[in-house]
Amino acid sequence: MAQSISKEEKKEGFKPLFNGKNLSEWKGDTRLWKVENGVIVGSTDGIEIPHNTFLIHKRQFGDFHLKFQVKLRNHNSGVQFRSEELPDFVVKGLQADMAEGNYWGSIYDERGTRGIIVNGWKGKAEKVVKNNDWNDYEIYCKGDTIRITVNGVVTADIKDTSKMSGVLALQLHKGPGMRAEFRNMRIKVL
Repeated sequence: MAQSISKEEKKEGFKPLFNGKNLSEWKGDTRLWKVENGVIVGSTDGIEIPHNTFLIHKRQFGDFHLKFQVKLRNHNSGVQFRSEELPDFVVKGLQADMAEGNYWGSIYDERGTRGIIVNGWKGKAEKVVKNNDWNDYEIYCKGDTIRITVNGVVTADIKDTSKMSGVLALQLHKGPGMRAEFRNMRIKVL
């Protein structure tokens, strides 16, 4: 099933971030984003985009614990958090990164000046990522603590106060045709 929250997670206060049916709680380029069998699917196959583009959740979050599963075919994606929404489905700020053969579990400063803030790939995510398959991903933000976990391995754990709240958004990267799928998205506001 594409959307499920365990009894333990329900007790802890996790709720669905995505309704499993449509993108009514999100905004993005409808040519690129859709729902298939309860899964958010983003694809640039056959469509050239001028810049990185995002599916942006309509709510903002500060302190939260987000859990989801993600599958990536080709190229580069990520999940923005505590980020700033700009025009034309563009987002600026912190990103939990992922890319084909690289970047998984890293923290990147999208449209910022810091670039890769933490490399979570080398010696960490590279050991556990399942290529072209579903991977468990977690983003935990409380106060200045930010922690990324991929398939049970903590890949980044930092203190950062650059932005304490903002939007969550899913990325499709400019470049070769790609596909990013997100399912079982659940969030607990802390």
